[in-house]
Amino acid sequence: MVMACRVINKRRHMGLQQLSSFAGTGRTFLGPLKSSKFIIDAECHESVLISSTVRLLESLDLTSAVGQLLNEAVQAQNNTYKTGTSTLLFLVGAWSSAAEECLHLGVPISLIVSAMSEGLTSCIEEVVSLQVPIHNVFDHIDSTKTFSGLETFSGSLCPFLQIPSDTGLQKEHDLKDVASPSLTIYNLSGIPVKSPKLFRPQAEVEADKNTLQNPQTLKNSLLTGNHYRKSILIHSRHFNRTDNNQWINKPDGFLEQHGAASPHTYRCNDLVELEMGLSHGDHNSMKLVDEAVRLQYQNASMRQGSCTMPFRFDISRLFTCCLPGVPEAFSCVCPGFVTVVSISNSALIRELQNQPLRIILIEGDLTEYYRHLGFNKATNINTVLESMKVQDSSEELWTNYVLQVLIKFHVNLVLVQGNVSEHLIEKCIHNKRLVLGAVNSNVMQAFAEASGAVQVTYITQVNENCVGSGVYVTFWRSIPSDVMDRINIITIVIKIEGINLVTVVLTSPVTAQMQSKEDRFWTCASRLYYALKEQQVFLGGGAVEFLCLSHLQILAEQSLSKRNHICSGWLHNTSSWLASSLALYRSTVLKCLANGWHKYLSTLIYNTANCSSEFEASTFIQQHLQNATDSGSPSSYILNEYSKLNSGIFNSGISNKLEQIPSIYDVVIPKIEAWRRALDLVLLVLQTDSEIITGLGHTRLNSQETEGFLFL
Repeated sequence: MVMACRVINKRRHMGLQQLSSFAGTGRTFLGPLKSSKFIIDAECHESVLISSTVRLLESLDLTSAVGQLLNEAVQAQNNTYKTGTSTLLFLVGAWSSAAEECLHLGVPISLIVSAMSEGLTSCIEEVVSLQVPIHNVFDHIDSTKTFSGLETFSGSLCPFLQIPSDTGLQKEHDLKDVASPSLTIYNLSGIPVKSPKLFRPQAEVEADKNTLQNPQTLKNSLLTGNHYRKSILIHSRHFNRTDNNQWINKPDGFLEQHGAASPHTYRCNDLVELEMGLSHGDHNSMKLVDEAVRLQYQNASMRQGSCTMPFRFDISRLFTCCLPGVPEAFSCVCPGFVTVVSISNSALIRELQNQPLRIILIEGDLTEYYRHLGFNKATNINTVLESMKVQDSSEELWTNYVLQVLIKFHVNLVLVQGNVSEHLIEKCIHNKRLVLGAVNSNVMQAFAEASGAVQVTYITQVNENCVGSGVYVTFWRSIPSDVMDRINIITIVIKIEGINLVTVVLTSPVTAQMQSKEDRFWTCASRLYYALKEQQVFLGGGAVEFLCLSHLQILAEQSLSKRNHICSGWLHNTSSWLASSLALYRSTVLKCLANGWHKYLSTLIYNTANCSSEFEASTFIQQHLQNATDSGSPSSYILNEYSKLNSGIFNSGISNKLEQIPSIYDVVIPKIEAWRRALDLVLLVLQTDSEIITGLGHTRLNSQETEGFLFL
C-alpha cells in the first residue's frame, strides 16, 4: 500500500508540472539583456512589445488554479517592489523541477518542505557577507559629476561571472541595448566611477569576531527592523507542523570556517556609482531617475532652507506621463504635474495660462449619482434629484448646480480622483474652467499641501476654506504639428511654487514599446528607492546566487558525511537507522535546491551573451565552484574576485582613460522576498497536490512514516 501511494505521488503532481511550464515562458527575461516578445491580440489584432514577467502573465491564459496562484505571487512582488519578478518566475520553475526530482527519488513530502525551507533560510543568512553599506551618497550631489555626463564603455553586465579569456569559453558578442533590446545594438554608456573603497577598521574586525562566535547574532543581523522572517506556509493542514531545524543545523565551527569576513569589505558613498550599479545596463531609464532625484533634492533644499534634515528620495511623489508616437528626444523630467488632455482644451489652456488659478480637489467621482464607498441609502426616502430622474433635465440641473459652486468660489481648476461627467466637462470648457479626472491620490495630496486646498468627497461640501490658490497651468512644450495631428492630444503642466511633485515624461515613436519603457523606468526607480531606504545593497552580477549555490553544496556534502559517520557506527535499532535515512534525504533535497541556483546562473550567463549555450555556461559555473571550494571560503573568494575585476582584470579592451569599471548592485529586500515567494508557491502547490491525490490517507501515512520506512 505504501509503495502504491508513492508511485501516485511521483506521477501525478500536475501542479508542479504546470508551474514549470508557465515559468519556462519567461526564461528570456532573466538578466539585464532581455529578449522581448511581441504579443498579438487575436481579436483586435493589436500588438505590444513586452520584456517583463508581469506583462507576459497578463497575456497568458491563467485560468487554472496554479496559474492564478502564480499570477498572484508575481503581482504581489511587482506591486510592492516593481523588481524581482523575473527572478521569482524563474526560481518557481527551477524549484518546481527540484521538488519533482525529490519525489522521484522517494523523499517524503514533509521532509522536502522542511529541508527546502531551512535551506533557503540558511542561504539568506549566508549572503549577508555580500551586502554593501551605503553612506552619505547625497553629500556631494551638487558636484559636477552627474549620470547624464556618462561616457561610453564596454563591459560585462555580470562582472563576477565574467569568462576569462584563457579558458576558451569566451565568445565575442556585442551587448544589446536594453532600452530597445530587439531593435538596436550599441555599447553601454557610462562614466568611470571609483570602485567601492576597501576598508577594514579594527573595531569592525573585533565586531565580526564576536558575531562569528555567536551564530544567532549573525542570523538576527540579516535585516534591520522586522524584515527578517522565517518562511511560513498557510492554507494547508500540513503547514502548521513544527519546524525541524535539525535538518539544516550547521556543524560547530562552520561559520568560522566558511563564513568568515573577507579582508575586502565594500561600501558605496557615491550616488552616480550606486545608480550605475543598479541600472543593470538600462542607462537611459536610470538617467531619468537620476534627474528626478536631483530635482527632488533641489526642491527639498529650497523648502528646508537652513534646516539640516537628511534628504530622502520620495518615490510616492514621482509620476510618469507617457506620450506614444512622440520622438525619444522629448523624454525629460519636469517639476509639477504633467498630464495629457483633449485637443479641444487648447483654447481654454491659452486663456488660463500665465494667471494664478483657484483650485478644488474632489476625492471621489464628480458625477450626478456618485455615492462614497459604504453609503447606505435610507429606505422610503428619495432625494430631490432622485425624484426628478424621470425628467430629461435631471443631469442638466445637477451640472448647473456644480457650475454655480465653481462660479461662486471663483474656481478655475478642478482635480478629481475618480471619474467626471462628460457633460460637466464640456459645460466647464465653455465657461473657461478646466476639470481633470482620474488624478492620482498622491498628486491630489501634493496640491493640497502646496495650495492650501482641502480635499472633499462631494461638490456640496465645498466652501471657501476648501479652495486653494496660486496654481498655474500652461502648455508643456512645443511638439511638431504633424505629431500633434497624429496623437490628437495636448500636454499641459500644472504647478505651484513649493510643490513636492516631479513628473517624468516618457516618449517613444514606437507605440508598442511605450508600456515596456514605462516598466523599465519604474524598475530602476524602485531599485534606487529601496537601496537608499535600506542603506545597503548586494554585490550583483550573479555573486549572491553563486554564494547560495556554493553554500548549499557544502551543506549537502557535510550532511552526506554525517550520514556516513552515523552508518559507520550504526547500532541495530530503529532510531539509528532512521537518523541515517533523514541525513540522506537532507543531502538529496539540498542538492536539488542547489540545482535550481545552478540553472538560474546558467540561464543568466547565457542570456547576457557570455556563452553560446547553457551547457557551456554550466561548465563555466562548475569551474568557479571548484575554485570557491578550494579556497575554503566561498564568500571570501567572491569578494576577492570582485576586487580583481574592479582593478581592471577584464577591461583590457577599454580606453586607457577608463581606470575602473563600476560594480553591479542588487537590492536586498526585493531579491530576498522574490526567493521566498518563489519557494512558498512551490511548496504550496506541492502540498496541495498531495492532498488532492491522497486525501486523508496521506495524513495517516505521514503519522506512520517510520513504520512504512522500516517495512520497505
